[in-house]
Amino acid sequence: MNILNSKTFFAIALLASISTSCVSPEKVIYFQNDKNVVVDDNVINFQPKLQYGDILSINVTSLTPEAAVPFNVFEAQGTINQRPLPYIMNIDGEINFPGVGTYKILGMTTKELTDDLTLRLEPFLKDPIVNVRLENFKITVMGEVRSPGSYTIQNERVTIVEAIGLAGDLNIQAKRKEVTLIREQEGKRIFVPIDLTRKDLFNSPYFYLAQNDVIYVEPNKARINSSGVGTNTAVIISSLTLLVSVTAIILR
Repeated sequence: MNILNSKTFFAIALLASISTSCVSPEKVIYFQNDKNVVVDDNVINFQPKLQYGDILSINVTSLTPEAAVPFNVFEAQGTINQRPLPYIMNIDGEINFPGVGTYKILGMTTKELTDDLTLRLEPFLKDPIVNVRLENFKITVMGEVRSPGSYTIQNERVTIVEAIGLAGDLNIQAKRKEVTLIREQEGKRIFVPIDLTRKDLFNSPYFYLAQNDVIYVEPNKARINSSGVGTNTAVIISSLTLLVSVTAIILR
């Protein structure tokens, strides 16, 4: 074997051993297992609970619209193009609502708040209609996804699968078995491990996300090991060239 062939052979073998690795399909494929999954009704009917600092828009109408005016708070009374003021839940889990006063809403869903406010306003209004909207529903996706960032959700129903889709899906270097959901519940922060390779994820109580949830996707070992390649590329190439030359001399 001549020197040129020795160099070529060694370089190809070395680069192949560095850049090639076997990845098991079980680590890459989503929602594995052929068994049918029956989705639990409790998962389907999930509604996020109101949390500290939530921002709500609450609009009240009735069969007599003029009577409902005092129950709607606007930025500037008596001006054109009035903008309704949002309600922000304070650190005690309360808002101050016209005609109701200090009102604890922590832990309610928007539907429960709507139903409760409707009952409270019935003595003052004929057939009151209450519309409640959560204005600060956003989720954040971080780590090994194509488009990490925060995403505002227009409604109150988004799944972890949809959230990952919004972020452009996972990179191939992501650990699908080791995704972490970070959630705040009544002032406490919880960390929930998520395995995207299992079909029973669809029955998880964390399948639907709550406002301000954070999803973190861990990188695999290959991604971590390659994180320094960009800054050290010149050194690596020089080292490989020197190693190939020395090996060629030895094999001469």
